[in-house]
Amino acid sequence: MTTQVLVVDDDAAVRDALAQTLELADLEPIAVASFVVARDHIAEDFAGVILSDIRMPGRDGFHLLAHARKVDPDLPVILLTGEGDIPMAVRAMREGAFGFLEKPCARNDLLAVIERALKSRGLVLENRRLRALVESGDPAARMLFGISDQANGLRARVRRVAPLETEVLVTGAPGTGISKVAEVIHLSSLRSKAPFVKRAAADLGVAALAEALEAAKGGSLFLDEIAGLPAASQLALLEALEASSDPRLIAGSTRDLGAAVEQGALNPDLYYRLEVMPVRIPSLSERPEDIPVLFRHYVEQAAEQAGLAVPELAPDHMAALMAQDWPGNARSLMSAAMRFVLGMPDEAVREADLGLAEQLARVERSLLIAALGRQNGHASDAAKALKLPRKTFYDKLTRYGIRAEDYRR
Repeated sequence: MTTQVLVVDDDAAVRDALAQTLELADLEPIAVASFVVARDHIAEDFAGVILSDIRMPGRDGFHLLAHARKVDPDLPVILLTGEGDIPMAVRAMREGAFGFLEKPCARNDLLAVIERALKSRGLVLENRRLRALVESGDPAARMLFGISDQANGLRARVRRVAPLETEVLVTGAPGTGISKVAEVIHLSSLRSKAPFVKRAAADLGVAALAEALEAAKGGSLFLDEIAGLPAASQLALLEALEASSDPRLIAGSTRDLGAAVEQGALNPDLYYRLEVMPVRIPSLSERPEDIPVLFRHYVEQAAEQAGLAVPELAPDHMAALMAQDWPGNARSLMSAAMRFVLGMPDEAVREADLGLAEQLARVERSLLIAALGRQNGHASDAAKALKLPRKTFYDKLTRYGIRAEDYRR
């Protein structure tokens, strides 16, 4: 997390007081007395924000602001003044300051502005990192979107699994994009230039399976809903895998495959061979912070396909999207984006008509589920991560009908 704050003030007492306030809030102040010294810290990759006095000898805060925006227009600069000068505040905001505070400012007011600035900076740097990966040809960054810990974890898992030659099992709820993740694994592997063949497992008899294996030779064969593969074909697939590692098998499933084995729908030998290298795709309910990122991407994609301008995305619309459960995951979010671009009625618009209390309740439920997903279904750890007393956390789970054990994996 971004925690650095470059504090610029020529008054040593004020500078030290600001630095102490920031340290007590677990932030990392870098205290300097002038623009000349501060300039050495201001860079495009500076992982922090700037808090500067306006009135200083020599180069003042406005000069620092102009320099910072020239180096990096997305670097937040918060300006301080003891003058109580409204025109100065207006000028600061007009010239691109992230915030403006009057000295002496209350601790909570100062930390609130700095926290918003740090979050903004963190998102900017993360998006730049992902863009750099995209430009470097990283398929996981180019095709798997999201800024959450779960999204980062999924990309990291795909990158670890891809270079290996073992079979892979990709699982997730319906609509999470299992076939897409399978393709990213193929594109990130040493077989990326060879064929990537996709087949629905339920349609594959023994002869059709043999044809698919031949078509994917040298590359990867993705079998969707592997538990639906006919019993005879499962045996034939096992024999093919034991005889050769060509092509590489990537299996996908939205089902509980352990239960499928118990029910006799899936050959246990095939299951145990596949589960050695699993990749699980988190549902949107586990990572609501990714919903705005994904929706923007799908809206831009839909607008390009339809030959239309990208509509404005209002904050209340985004809040309404985050308040929904999205049982259909990315697939249903993609459909909602298309309807939004075409100006058709959408569930999110109707959600915005709900009362504030219900909208907040839905967002809260999403955040509880996301915390459980991050902590592998361990309620105590999730409560700690959300900084909630355990009893309060359990009461909320009961209120929303959430079972912690459903998010263990």
